[in-house]
Amino acid sequence: MDTTEADGRLLDAAESLFYEHGVQAVGMDRIRTASGVSLKRLYQRFPSKDVLVEAYLRRRDGRWRGALAAYVAERPSAAERPLAVFDWLEEWFAEPDFRGCAFINAYGELGTASPAVAGAVRDHKAEVLRYLHGLVRDAGAAEPGPVAEQLAVLADGAITTAAITGTPAPARSAREAASAVLKAAGVAQR
Repeated sequence: MDTTEADGRLLDAAESLFYEHGVQAVGMDRIRTASGVSLKRLYQRFPSKDVLVEAYLRRRDGRWRGALAAYVAERPSAAERPLAVFDWLEEWFAEPDFRGCAFINAYGELGTASPAVAGAVRDHKAEVLRYLHGLVRDAGAAEPGPVAEQLAVLADGAITTAAITGTPAPARSAREAASAVLKAAGVAQR
């Protein structure tokens, strides 16, 4: 098995186990077993659990934002795209393996005890905010910064509430609030 394949198997196992059970509940031996990669290779590639958690989060960030962007890009007009974020969230919340935000969950477990993990979480949130800023700007908001920040808070609130309640309904509530924010910012909606 080459390094790329081993890394992929380790990160797949880590993502599945950490997201389903939590970072603290999953040991390195369990990841080794699930991945089929030797413990020696695991520690060669990821010398500590913090390094593995950071790598898992950074890979998940790219996948998560990529899926969101692909969905939103299907909307024909820029004015529709900011609200499409909440439509995508609703679909994600309805998936049977939805467990909330992997980034909020990891930060909640590790907090500032792991600067690398905290950095990965902050980087993800900054990239999501940057993405929302672009959507809001392209939709015609005169002051996209504050509007994007409000949408980011609505999205995070919806994600957390959906994880706790087990229902996708918070996405619809957040969408309604986002619509009001966008309207107040002068963004024409269809």
